[in-house]
Amino acid sequence: MLKRALVVIATLSISMANTAIAETRVTYKSAKSTTSYYQMAVQVAEGVKYASNSNMILTVEESQGSVQNVKEAGKNRANYVFTTPPSLIVKARDGVKPFKKGKHTYQDIRALYPIPSLVMHWVVREDSKIAKFQELDGKDFIVGRGNFSARQTIELFKVLGLEGKVNAIDVEVSGAVSALKNRQVQGFATSSSFPAPNVLEAASSTPIQLLSLSEEDYGKVKGTPITIPAGTYPGVDTDTQTISLPVGAYTMKSLDEETAYQLTKAFWDAKKRMAKVAPWWGSVTVDLLGELAGPLHPGAIRYYKEEGITLPAHLVAVQ
Repeated sequence: MLKRALVVIATLSISMANTAIAETRVTYKSAKSTTSYYQMAVQVAEGVKYASNSNMILTVEESQGSVQNVKEAGKNRANYVFTTPPSLIVKARDGVKPFKKGKHTYQDIRALYPIPSLVMHWVVREDSKIAKFQELDGKDFIVGRGNFSARQTIELFKVLGLEGKVNAIDVEVSGAVSALKNRQVQGFATSSSFPAPNVLEAASSTPIQLLSLSEEDYGKVKGTPITIPAGTYPGVDTDTQTISLPVGAYTMKSLDEETAYQLTKAFWDAKKRMAKVAPWWGSVTVDLLGELAGPLHPGAIRYYKEEGITLPAHLVAVQ
């Protein structure tokens, strides 16, 4: 009887250990539920679960934006992974507003992998006959409110001499498609990886065009030049020259190395499949690693070294 009891206890212990391994849970802080980045987070969660044989479960949390994500990293939450542009991490470490100096935990942020970049879209109604930014003079245009898209657009108007000349409407971009369709505005700005869901929605009901930056414009605006290929959106039959902002997935130094390693490995394994159903994942390559704010988490470094990937010095620097 004693031997039988010991066997039962041992079996239960093994079963409980396997369950614990199968239920490695990570909080994945993303974006507003109406955005493409929230959709990406859900795709990553599903992809990682499949690639890890359900050994890793990502719980996607909605967020009000990247600033909130970084601030919560300052609280050093356990098993916390979040997405943000690298520039915000630099600001947080330097104590630049809206972040406070003295938050030493910001120094413990570690990179994992890149995700699709934020790409600026400047959308106009086709029947507005607006073909370049200067023709927005005197027009109603939604720039957004308090986000990357709004900041980039307002700065663009300044450097192009359009400040005060365009009726820049400061409202949430969620209502932009309806406003465009109902002829309340001539256009709107939005930022997302392409194809952007709200731009696709606009194009499905209203013929649109995208405004392109000229070579001269590129010398005035901040951002990484990028091309939205012709045919990405219905009716937009020419390439669009615009700018982008890199975005990555980050965690804290406190995340154990094995979890960081398995998550990084599962992400890259899943990315191959995700790209087949969601085109924005096709733009993510190891070349984007150099855009991340370093250093990488040791678990991520272990994965990249196993894959023979040469890493930029700032990603392997010890902090």
